[in-house]
Amino acid sequence: MKIYTKTGDKGQTSLFGGTRVPKYHNRIEAYGTTDELNSFIGLIRDQKIDKNTFETLIKIQNNIFTLGAMLATPKDKEKLKNGKDRLNIPIITQIDIHSLENEIDKMNESLPTMTNFILPGGHATVSYCHIARCICRRAERIVVSVSESEEIDPNILGYLNRLSDYLFVLARKLTIDNQAIEIAWKPR
Repeated sequence: MKIYTKTGDKGQTSLFGGTRVPKYHNRIEAYGTTDELNSFIGLIRDQKIDKNTFETLIKIQNNIFTLGAMLATPKDKEKLKNGKDRLNIPIITQIDIHSLENEIDKMNESLPTMTNFILPGGHATVSYCHIARCICRRAERIVVSVSESEEIDPNILGYLNRLSDYLFVLARKLTIDNQAIEIAWKPR
């Protein structure tokens, strides 16, 4: 299989189902941003982290690819031409969202209570988590924008919202794991 097709050389690309759209289309921006997020999560996974976090991040990366597939498939193209069968793409479910919530709850059990906003930083791995969290929030904003004109599965937004929470709590956990210090925001 060749990696290049030359079909996008004039600034257009195809969504699943064949619809051609400009490369700046909101759906392309949405799944492109989730791809960027996935790369940063890979960077976190490449750091010195515990086995459970490593395995959770692999699961999250797979789910982000699923999100991308869902975002690349307009609602009217989810059905095949016979109108009965769904395109063969996986979907994000409430189970995936609950899985993130469970991981957040487990990490929170060992973390000190938060009494202030926290400045991002303290250790490179912690900073990567905060960058990923910001990208996740941007992806969420773009998906909300898409949802104003097109039908979007609500589990996409739920997953992205919970994932940004997970990344924040992971940053706090990795602060402790790496013996770094959380610096509270001190407004003037």
